Amino acid sequence: MPRGIVLYYSRSGNTKEMAEVIAGAMNGAGLNTECKLVDKVNPDDLPEYDAIVIGSPCYYGQMAAPIKQLIDDLVGRHGQLNGKVGGAFASSANVGGGSETTIVGILQAMLIAGMVIQGDPQGSHYGPLS
Repeated sequence: MPRGIVLYYSRSGNTKEMAEVIAGAMNGAGLNTECKLVDKVNPDDLPEYDAIVIGSPCYYGQMAAPIKQLIDDLVGRHGQLNGKVGGAFASSANVGGGSETTIVGILQAMLIAGMVIQGDPQGSHYGPLS
């Protein structure tokens, strides 16, 4: 049975709230999905998931350090996420706070890992942001 994971870092709780909504929607669509704080995720376990969604608050237009650390840890597992479905989301203090650049940074790492990304031509082209 296909499995998904929504992993995130949240300092204030905003990104956590987004993660829970996204995981709930994935579960509602029939994909058995877990929602975990990045510190509770073992990078060795990620290849077991069919869909991986990563969320981060935005700090100066960049992802939070714990998310970047997870991505850096995936370098030693290059090729193991090939063909997995990926997605990203971000939160920031305001609309122009750099969320899109944060999302693009996460998606770039996913593309380098060989993951499959689906854009949205209707609105949130890169992924959800708040």
